[in-house]
Amino acid sequence: MGLLQGKRFWSFLAIGIIVAVAGGLVASFGPPKLYAKSETPEFCAACHVMEAQYESWRHQGGHRRIKCIDCHLPNDQIVNHLFQKSYQGMWDTFIFYSGRVPETIRLSESGVKIVKANCERCHEETMARVSTDDRKCWDCHRRLTHTHSGLIETLTLN
Repeated sequence: MGLLQGKRFWSFLAIGIIVAVAGGLVASFGPPKLYAKSETPEFCAACHVMEAQYESWRHQGGHRRIKCIDCHLPNDQIVNHLFQKSYQGMWDTFIFYSGRVPETIRLSESGVKIVKANCERCHEETMARVSTDDRKCWDCHRRLTHTHSGLIETLTLN
């Protein structure tokens, strides 16, 4: 009897995993252009808590032509990119709908590593001449952060 219950458990678990993967694939790639739309800055700004960051990005000079995901998601491997996109998206959704959005949105430690790696990837030629082991790019390039550019910089007295 215990063996049958064990087989039943593993069967339900396998079915659950298959349904979850299928649901994820349908949500990601099923509806027309949903995956592509979820990579746009307008999608990221759809949550009202990100409006200030969006406006700051939109009014900023050099990085206005790149998408949020170019900086805020790993771009080293597609599997890592998709995993982080899913994980971060679910986490952001949870934080938003649970009402736990902080007053000031800041990068997590893992987010800092991702953004720094993407800065170094895009600016590889320049980075070959600079050591950033002990500092972050935005320590010197302060106007590139969302809180020190565009509309936010104009409205605050930092």
